[in-house]
Amino acid sequence: MVLNDRVGRKMSIMLSGVPSVAGLLMMGAAQNFWMLLWGRFLTGIAGGITSGSIPVYVSEISHPSVRGALGSCPQITAVFGSLALYALGLILPWRWLAVAGEVPVIFMMILLCFMPTSPRYLTMKGNRAKAVKSLEWLRGPNSDYLTEFSKIERSINSKGAQWSDLKTPLYYKPILISVFMRFLQQMTGITPILVYLEPIFHLTAISLKPKYDAALVGAVRLISVAIAASLMDKAGRKALLFTSGFLMYIAMLSMTMYTHKTPCSHGNLTLTEGLKSTYGGSTGPAFDPMTLIPLISTMVIIFGYAMGWGPITWLLMSEILPLGARGVASGLCVGVSWITAFVLTQLFMHVVEAYGLFAPFLFFSVVSVVNIIFTAKCVPETKGRSLEEIENYFRTGRTFTIIDP
Repeated sequence: MVLNDRVGRKMSIMLSGVPSVAGLLMMGAAQNFWMLLWGRFLTGIAGGITSGSIPVYVSEISHPSVRGALGSCPQITAVFGSLALYALGLILPWRWLAVAGEVPVIFMMILLCFMPTSPRYLTMKGNRAKAVKSLEWLRGPNSDYLTEFSKIERSINSKGAQWSDLKTPLYYKPILISVFMRFLQQMTGITPILVYLEPIFHLTAISLKPKYDAALVGAVRLISVAIAASLMDKAGRKALLFTSGFLMYIAMLSMTMYTHKTPCSHGNLTLTEGLKSTYGGSTGPAFDPMTLIPLISTMVIIFGYAMGWGPITWLLMSEILPLGARGVASGLCVGVSWITAFVLTQLFMHVVEAYGLFAPFLFFSVVSVVNIIFTAKCVPETKGRSLEEIENYFRTGRTFTIIDP
């Protein structure tokens, strides 16, 4: 939150490389459990910084016609990175896997040295000459970048946001929409579902080896995010959010009905016991065609999330937040997102042990309906709109069109 507005979006991303490199080195050289925890803590800090900085930077340098596709790129590359790690994990020991993680971090830091600072950030800081040069680099010397820059300049209050500004619709409406979207995104339960995928498969009698779990999830996520990226600037954000919410609702409801109708005799199954059963030497139950229902439902949940409520909430956050508060507000959204994910992940298995697997999935299906209603009532369609037009929409409460003086 602080780095975004103090040193800029680009520099924040570059600075995230420091804790990332240090954390990965510590994990690779770990001699005890605490070194692993500290290494993971440092890489977590790096992940938090990039989560709040990369979407903002990408949205601010992108042209409106391709901002949707480019805004999905962080999700696509994250999923592709997961798949690459799954593949490397099959041939490399974990220490060397941590060392291999250094390569993309260093590569990113080197390439960012050649990228310009966000022209909107430079304009907000009053550095007009550098902002024009940055926009010229991004759009090309033969483009109409000066006209675009004049629109950017007119819409920016170089003093930034004041506390009193939070009372105006220009600030509180997009901030509330962004915060609630990130909250509802995690309330769909995607994080605990991914974290506890193997115990869930065990409870529903799906007999797949852990390495196939990871590969299957990674492949589904990559395909769905790629579909979302290709449709983002054609179908629009809201259409994909509606489709995503509906798919998750149907799949969550199917899981609820399956697990309620076919209760598992899990007794007091803990996460550790579930993993032991999955990793253990027993061959497990024979294949039952009925187990295709929870398997397909789980894949549809992941597919639906990754084509809508996954990437679009990140993109919309960076699009609708007012420039004067974009750095701080994006950090707030990321904080709300990960706190919600943490709490849900901690509670998930306790709820399963107390009430059964159907209880959390019933809750998540209700959340999916809430998401559809929230999309219809509160989320604006930003397809093809410049960031200045989106800001004008919240300022006037009526129109995206900016009337030239």
